[in-house]
Amino acid sequence: MPRTPAPPEAATATAPAGPRTLTRSIGVGGGTLLTLSCVTPASSLFVLVPPLFGELGTGTALTITLAVLLCVGVAFCYSELGTLVPSAGGEYAMVTTVANRFAGWMTFMLSFVVILVVPPIIAIGVSDYLAAVVDINPSVAGAIVMLAATVMGLLNLRSNAWITGIFLVIELVAIFVVSLLAFTHTSQSPAVLVKPTLGSGGAIGLIAVIAGLAVALFVVQGFSTAVYLAEEMREPRRTVARTVFWTLGISALVILVPVVAITLAVPDAASLAGLDLTALVVGWSSTAVGAAVSLCIAAAIVNAVIVMVIQNSRVLFSSARDRAWPEPVNRAMSTVGRRYGSPWVATLVTGLSEAVLCFVPVDTLNGVTGVAVVALYLSVAAAALGARRAAHRKPHVWRMPAWPVVPVLAVAALLYILVEQSALDLGITAGVLLVSALYWWGYLRRRPGRWVVTVPQE
Repeated sequence: MPRTPAPPEAATATAPAGPRTLTRSIGVGGGTLLTLSCVTPASSLFVLVPPLFGELGTGTALTITLAVLLCVGVAFCYSELGTLVPSAGGEYAMVTTVANRFAGWMTFMLSFVVILVVPPIIAIGVSDYLAAVVDINPSVAGAIVMLAATVMGLLNLRSNAWITGIFLVIELVAIFVVSLLAFTHTSQSPAVLVKPTLGSGGAIGLIAVIAGLAVALFVVQGFSTAVYLAEEMREPRRTVARTVFWTLGISALVILVPVVAITLAVPDAASLAGLDLTALVVGWSSTAVGAAVSLCIAAAIVNAVIVMVIQNSRVLFSSARDRAWPEPVNRAMSTVGRRYGSPWVATLVTGLSEAVLCFVPVDTLNGVTGVAVVALYLSVAAAALGARRAAHRKPHVWRMPAWPVVPVLAVAALLYILVEQSALDLGITAGVLLVSALYWWGYLRRRPGRWVVTVPQE
């Protein structure tokens, strides 16, 4: 249906009825399964946590705990804004609605950095855990996983919720086995958890812990997926907040318990450097158990990538529906299939692009991803400060307690974490934002009918 251009000052509009509207088919249960799968406790534990052990030693559990506490405040902000603006655009739709179009565009580019880089990194990691049965090049393995996830992403969202739920059970079994084995082989005092040391025996200072929070936030950041699914949730003003908090609580427990167990099970802090969790499991049990756990981890990675493709394709779909690109691109990316109700063109573009990225070295982008996640949370927390202006006093919107104290504290903490990151990571992220700003000033700003963020009717 043709869209009437909005005046320059308009930030949002009501989505027109028609084929561009996604189908509301999931509730709190399905949404929690999908968002928990995006947190991917097993892939976070076995892919993202080992480097943290190398950097933070026995302080890894403490750093993740602090990240979870900070995420509680961020989750308050996501829940309020997610129920105020139940859109597949997620963060950028929320920020545009509450702040302005330029702020929303910059937020979109931050999220775009994250959604492009993270899935290939996770997918490439599958080769390490398939080594028990097959030797395959990491880039090839990652590309195969990305292509398989793209096919799954074309299906109906309700089907994907149950499929990823099955994978989630498998990875939770793997985490339970690792935790049980570790707790039955403890060799260190619990005091090491609050008096962190590195392999050299030196104590870890507060600055190192704070610097590590960027990656730790990335470990537990999947709870925000609920706001991307808000457009496909029944009664979003009731289900979004519940999904956000259920996901954060469960994922925090599932990730922290094995991290604590592993920290106490290794003989000393030096053993955490270059940690090989599969080798640890084999040492605690047997080769067969180690192989089984490795295959469960591989399944968890596949599960993670499926959910990421689902999430990321909906962000691209939403940006096209909001006319962020030249018109032929907008028409293609906002197409929704009649059979499965999924944005199939956006899904193909997202999945295939990330499959190609599996063959590109992405090591330097790991730090950039952490910076982008922190900056993304910062934009949402700042936007939450303006969520209660007269224009946004809508009925049935979930409201956080202790407003505005919670978003103010979140903004202060996130700013401090951000300035403690490396100059290179900050510089690369700033460069991406500069190019995004130039696109805004050179193309979008001159066309008021472009980048009109839509909030679908319930």
